Amino acid sequence: MRETFWQIAGGQPERTPLRPRTLGTFERPGYRVEKVVYESRPELSVPANLYVPSAGKPPYPGVLFQMGHSPNGKAAGLYQKCCQGLARLGYIVLAFDPMGQGERIYYPGASGQTRLASADEEHTYPGKQMLLAGGSASQFQVWDAIRSLDYLAAHPQVDPTRLASTGQSGGGTLTMLLAAVDDRLTAAAVASGNTENFACADFNPPGSTDDAEQDLVGSGPLGFDRWDLLYPLAPKPLLILVSDKDAFGTYSPRYISNGWQEYTKLQSVYQALGRKDHLAWASTPLPHGLSYDFRVRIYNWFERWLKGSDRIIEREPAVEPEPDQKLWAGPTGTVVRDFRSATPFQFIRQRAAAIQTPPRPDHLETLLGLENPLPNAPSKVLGRVPSGDIEVQAMEVQSAPRVWVPAWLFVPKTPGAGVILILDEHGRNQHWREGALCEALASEGRIACAADLRAIGDLRPEAGRGSPGHTIPHASEEEYAWASLILGRPLLGQRVADILALVGALNSRGRIAIAASGRLTIPALFAAALSTDIGNVYLSGGLVSFRGVVESEHYKQPLAGLIPDVLAHADLPQLAGSIAPRTVHLAGATGADGQRMQLDAVRRIYPHSNVELSREAGWNAERLLRL
Repeated sequence: MRETFWQIAGGQPERTPLRPRTLGTFERPGYRVEKVVYESRPELSVPANLYVPSAGKPPYPGVLFQMGHSPNGKAAGLYQKCCQGLARLGYIVLAFDPMGQGERIYYPGASGQTRLASADEEHTYPGKQMLLAGGSASQFQVWDAIRSLDYLAAHPQVDPTRLASTGQSGGGTLTMLLAAVDDRLTAAAVASGNTENFACADFNPPGSTDDAEQDLVGSGPLGFDRWDLLYPLAPKPLLILVSDKDAFGTYSPRYISNGWQEYTKLQSVYQALGRKDHLAWASTPLPHGLSYDFRVRIYNWFERWLKGSDRIIEREPAVEPEPDQKLWAGPTGTVVRDFRSATPFQFIRQRAAAIQTPPRPDHLETLLGLENPLPNAPSKVLGRVPSGDIEVQAMEVQSAPRVWVPAWLFVPKTPGAGVILILDEHGRNQHWREGALCEALASEGRIACAADLRAIGDLRPEAGRGSPGHTIPHASEEEYAWASLILGRPLLGQRVADILALVGALNSRGRIAIAASGRLTIPALFAAALSTDIGNVYLSGGLVSFRGVVESEHYKQPLAGLIPDVLAHADLPQLAGSIAPRTVHLAGATGADGQRMQLDAVRRIYPHSNVELSREAGWNAERLLRL
C-alpha cells in the first residue's frame, strides 16, 4: 500500500536539514507554547506551535495535530482547544500550518487573506500545476507532515516510541496520508476525514472530489482507494470519528454507508491480527467540526493507547483560544515576508525547469488514458430536416460504451471539399440557426459538423443524488475532471476519444479539417497528433503551452485540459510540429493567464514551418473556409 501511494503521489522527496528555530514562548496554566519554524524542504518554512505540558515528568507522548481547512490554520479556535486540552492532559502537541493556511497563505489579497475562493483553492491551485510536472498536492502535504513528525520525535522531552497524529476534516485526511507512510505512529484518530472510497456501491458521480491532496490521481487502475491509506497502520490503535450529517452536504451521499462498509473490512484485518479492540468507530449527529464530544473521544483514545491509562476523561480541561497574532511564529504572520520562505509555485517551476520535453511527443495514448476505440465508430442519424438547399441532420456517434456524442451535420446539396468539424467550447448549439456559421459553411459547399464533447453543451453532467449543497456545486467540469483523473481516464483523453470517433464516422465524406475554440483547442491538437485522418487544424483562442502554466503564478486554465506528467512526454508546440505537413493555425493564442499573446512571442514558442499565426481569434465562415 505504501509503495503504491508513493507511486500515485509522485515519489518520496529527499530529507534535508530542518533548520529549526524557536522564536518565542508564552506560559499558560498547565502548559507553555513555543513558536517555532522549520524547513520541510530547502527554504520552505513551516510555522508551528509546540504545546509543552508544565505538569508531569518527561518524556511525554507526542501528538502531531493536523489542520482542517481553516483560513487561519493552527489559530482556528476549535483546533486550539484540542491542542490545549491535550497539553493539559500531559501530551506535547505540535500544530503546524499546512500549505495555504495561517502564516502560509501563498496567494494573498490586499487584506493578507487569500485572494482565491477558499483555503481549499490554496491547495488545489498549485496542486494542478504540480500534476503537470509529475508531482501532486498529496505528496507536498504529506511531506510537510513527515518532516513535522521528524521535529516532534526529535524533541528532547518527547518519547519517540509514543507518537500519534490527529486532525479534523482536511486534518483527518492528512492523518490518513501520514498513516500510510510513517511507521513511527503509535496511534491515530481521524475526525471527519474523507473516509469514503471513490469506487463504491451506488457511486454518485463525480464522488467526493474537493481539494487536490485528497484526490488520489491514477489510483483507480492500481486498485488503490482512500481506505487503503489506513491499512499500513494496522494493527495499531486507530479511531475513526464521523459526523452523520457529513453525508448531507460536506462529502458525497455515500460518505457514511461506504465508510462503514470499508470500516468492517478493516476491522476483519485487525481481528485477524489479534487486535480488534485497537480499531473503533464513533459518530456524532452534529455537523462538520471538531466538536466537544469529538475532542473528548480523542483525549480518551490517546489516554488509553499512548499512556496505557484506565482513566476516563469526562470533561475537557479548561481551554481558551488565543488571538491569531499571539500564535504567529513571525512578526507579520506570513512566512514569505517574515522568513523569505519559498512558495509551492517556486518549487513547481524549479521542478518543471529540470524536465526536458522531447521534440517528438511520446506515449500519448497512455498519457490520455485512451480506451480501445469502438470498431467502425457506430453512428446514427436521429432526424433530417431541410433548410433551404441544405439538409440538417441530427446525429450521434458512439465514442465509448454507453457514450453517444451528439452533433449537427449540415450537408449541402452538392458537397465540395470535405468536412469541417466545429468544436466550440460553448457547445454545438451556438451555430445551428439559420444564417449562422454551420449554414454559412454549407452554403459554400462544405459539410459542417458541430459537435459536443464530454462535459460540453448537451453532454454536461447532471446533478447527482443527495444534498443540493453538495451535488449542485459538484456537477461541474472541474469536479468531473478530478474524478476522471482518479479513475485513470482524464477528461482530456475522453474528449480526444470523442473527436477520434467523430472523425471515424465522418471519414467517408472526405478530408476532415477541425476548427476548435478555447479549451477545446487542446483535445483537438492531441487528436490531430494521433490521427492522420485529420487534415488542417484551426485553433482559436487556445492555450500556447503547458509549460507556460507551470511557469505562471497566476494561470487561468481548467483542469479538464491538463494531464499528469505531461511535460515529460509532450507539450502543445511539439504536438503542432509533429503533424506536419498538415497546417496548424493559431488565432489569438493565449498565455497561461488567459491573455492574448503577441505574435512574435508565440512564434518563438512555435518555430515550425507548418504553423500559421494570426493575432485575432477569428471565428467566422470566411476564415474557416480556408481550411
